[in-house]
Amino acid sequence: MTAPFTFYEFFAGGGMARLGLGEGWTCAFANDFDPLKARTYQANFPAGDFHQGDVWKLSPADLPGQADLAWASSPCQDFSLAGGRAGLAGGRSSAFFGFWRLIEALGEQARAPRLVVIENVGGLLTSHGGADFAALSEALAKAGYSFGALEIDAAAFLPQSRPRVFVVAAKTPRPGLRGDSPFHTKAVRAAAAALPAHLAAHWVWWGLAGPPARNTDLASVLEPDELVAWHDPVRTEHLLSLMAPLHRARLESRGGRTVGTVFRRTRDVQRAEVRIDGLAGCLRTPRGGSSRQAIVVVEDGRVRSRLLSGREAARLMGLPDTYILPPRANAALHVAGDGVAVPVVRWLARGLLEPLLAAPSILAAE
Repeated sequence: MTAPFTFYEFFAGGGMARLGLGEGWTCAFANDFDPLKARTYQANFPAGDFHQGDVWKLSPADLPGQADLAWASSPCQDFSLAGGRAGLAGGRSSAFFGFWRLIEALGEQARAPRLVVIENVGGLLTSHGGADFAALSEALAKAGYSFGALEIDAAAFLPQSRPRVFVVAAKTPRPGLRGDSPFHTKAVRAAAAALPAHLAAHWVWWGLAGPPARNTDLASVLEPDELVAWHDPVRTEHLLSLMAPLHRARLESRGGRTVGTVFRRTRDVQRAEVRIDGLAGCLRTPRGGSSRQAIVVVEDGRVRSRLLSGREAARLMGLPDTYILPPRANAALHVAGDGVAVPVVRWLARGLLEPLLAAPSILAAE
């Protein structure tokens, strides 16, 4: 049976948005520039709808039919606190405009998608004092979309702290899908309040409900101790020596078995930062602003450490163990760390995107 909804997936990475949308959606076209992600995507979704290459080299003729949704997880480095914060005009994030010119061209052909979702880091709301978010809002409004933003932390669904902004734009938003949401964070409200009047008129407060309480923690996604390679005691002690006294005390004061994660960060000096709240820190690509995340286990007064595996990173993104990862750990971490959390996409699709598309087209003044 044909799925009722169709989508284009831009900056598709390893296809995590596709997995999150689920079986009710058919991918009409997917694109990414990165060869590693392209290979991973095609290994997991061999249907032949993937196109590897620069988004700027695509034309509307490459996009079949009229999709219900265009999903864009555009490069985030220029919005990230770990990146150069160059904004929409800078480097890799300017790829967004390569995507947006296609949406505009589809509109000229009466093929514009009814929905657009733009996923990015929280810096999207604040880059250049909000000017970049205003520029994005201007583009959406000019193309006839009403829009709103939700800031969703994957920690509501998975044992990973991973806040992301989802800008949801609709040609025909329904009043019944508007209202309060736990995802209207302080940053979202500030970004909305800063919009000029002509853009604020297009703003929608999407009333997406929050999920049930998460029932998993970091320990639940880790491999059994006997199946992983642990650091030797010298390397573990070196990691502990990089911790500030407060962080080391967090470990030394624990009883029973405690599982945590450690990031090594270099600013003026290299420091190791530990968290033991049942969550992993935000996954990043190995080349990002923080080094590869480590696992630390304290048990019976003994501290052990090791690196997070690619499969564990995949689980922290909500990927099933059947998902095919690159064989090298750094490559697997690159794919997982640059993706969108699968259950977040599923929650957004079920609670907002699918109701928007399944309902009659109603654009009512409120």
